[in-house]
Amino acid sequence: MKRLLTLLFLSFAVLLLTTGCTPNLNSGNNDANITVASKDFTEQDILGELLAQQIEATTNLKVTRRPRLGGSFVCHNAIVAGIIDAYIEYTGTALTAILKEKPVNGSKEVYEKIKQTYAQQFNLEVMPNLGFENTFAMIIRGEDAKRNNIQTISQASQYTPQWRAGFGYEFVEREDGFPGLAKTYNLRFAKLPKIMDLGLIYRALIQKQVDMVAGNSTDGQIARLGLVVLKDDKQYFPPYETVPIVRQETLKKYPELRTAIASLAGKISADEMQQLNYLVEGELRDIKGVVREFLKLKGLGSSQG
Repeated sequence: MKRLLTLLFLSFAVLLLTTGCTPNLNSGNNDANITVASKDFTEQDILGELLAQQIEATTNLKVTRRPRLGGSFVCHNAIVAGIIDAYIEYTGTALTAILKEKPVNGSKEVYEKIKQTYAQQFNLEVMPNLGFENTFAMIIRGEDAKRNNIQTISQASQYTPQWRAGFGYEFVEREDGFPGLAKTYNLRFAKLPKIMDLGLIYRALIQKQVDMVAGNSTDGQIARLGLVVLKDDKQYFPPYETVPIVRQETLKKYPELRTAIASLAGKISADEMQQLNYLVEGELRDIKGVVREFLKLKGLGSSQG
């Protein structure tokens, strides 16, 4: 029943998108050629703007931004439907959440699998990765890690019967999320995990409303708040490399788009992404400005944006 309701919600979300925004390829609107979307968290806002600025700086194409479009399923359904032309995905998410495949640990194997399947099933191009991985991260307070000498998820499992967990909805539902993690590490909590908005998990952790959260390894607040990412010592999580997903029809219509996007391959390290996230979340910097400075630092883009 829960899965049926999820599918109905996603279908409704895509219907709203369809009625609220006409696909660029069919609109005849010369003011915007490409629609770039992002998921609903800070890193995605930054990556979507990065993609948009690089396209505009290196081609004559104009980009419509659709930030905070929704989660993985909404973005995937939107690009398949032609409502958007590109967004940034994570390889492990594509494999397990979209393709419903079992988690695989090899980065190359995961990339080749989704590249081939996305092309065959969805007419989507999986472009080369941006240079960093953003994996799910099980995170606890630094004081708890130090007091109990906890460095791994296995070590934390001894304490979880006295702890409360806080997870986002997707993490609770996904194939590569909490159900498999709990089984792998024999995780048991004092109460059922609290389902939370991803923007609130760190505040809840610091305020001791929860004791463990599932965040992202490149989140800017981890270092700033003195939190500890637990090592996935049983290698449960698959690789989550960042890859642009683009409609093949769009690439055929605008061949220059491929070169523009490919120029970002390998240009962002995990540390750089964490710093970009911190500038936006911790220092409340404007995303457009942060991205413009980063592109300039890397010798990419231009002063426009």
